[in-house]
Amino acid sequence: MLQSKLSTKGQIIIPESVRAAHNWQARQNLQIIDTPDGILVKSDSANFKQTSIEQVAGCLRYKGKAKSIAEMTQAIAQGAMEKKE
Repeated sequence: MLQSKLSTKGQIIIPESVRAAHNWQARQNLQIIDTPDGILVKSDSANFKQTSIEQVAGCLRYKGKAKSIAEMTQAIAQGAMEKKE
């Protein structure tokens, strides 16, 4: 487990190994989220290059029979139920 100290100015140092693993650079915007278990620090989504649907549509090829709307609806419902558990 990595540790850091809170400075007198309320700052913490994120260890270099964690910054490297997440490709975080100096002056990067981070989100600080207060949770019941502590705080969550994550990259600000604004750091991702904005793309359009045309740029990403079809980037993951599916080689199989097309799914029906009913099959897709069932899969979404199943995924939602699994997430609740």
